[in-house]
Amino acid sequence: MRGAFIAGLALMLSACAAASAGGLAEPANVGIAKIAATRYHDSGAYARDLEKVARLAEAWILRRAPRVNKPALVLDIDDTSLSNWPEILANDFGRFVDGPCLAGPHQPCGWRDWDLKGADPVLPTTLRVYQAARAVGVTVFFITGRPESQRQATLRNLRRAGYSTFARLDMVPENARFASAADFKAPRRRAIEAEGYTIIANMGDQHSDLAGGASERTFLLPNPFYYIP
Repeated sequence: MRGAFIAGLALMLSACAAASAGGLAEPANVGIAKIAATRYHDSGAYARDLEKVARLAEAWILRRAPRVNKPALVLDIDDTSLSNWPEILANDFGRFVDGPCLAGPHQPCGWRDWDLKGADPVLPTTLRVYQAARAVGVTVFFITGRPESQRQATLRNLRRAGYSTFARLDMVPENARFASAADFKAPRRRAIEAEGYTIIANMGDQHSDLAGGASERTFLLPNPFYYIP
């Protein structure tokens, strides 16, 4: 299956390259990108890539934590600790905040209503990193781009998924706006450091989850499904 996926993806990319060779300014076809992203997920390649990053993070945490006073791990939530894949698929990769979750399977669902359901499945590789970190005395912090109004649903979802013990969940103040997620997340990490913690690892699925320093090592999970500046 993986060979078929790679061959199909190569064919798509060669078609895009052929179009580019004609001198057109047309970007890559969005429909083809959605097909490639779906195949990446369904072929098992996505899960394997998550596993690769998790192994690196776990090995680093286990090696580093005993050598640090008050070691900390920072985790993003969406598509880092919990998966939004059912919603992404139902929305055909559309990312809209407003709108209800319609009844029935594979029906459109606004991100706000989806988050308030508190039904995101766990990403087991990240849960394993979390469990390994807690086992060696690492304090865990969650920093998310979700708004404060979703706190109770998010806490319920995290605990149901297995993230039972953590120091704090930092969420965006209601109606606050940031040009980049990094403008919110980096200061929150610096605030953790100001409390005397050493953030030995920071995991996220977007570059903006990790930008801005305030962590010894960063671990970027794959996410070709959407982009957050």
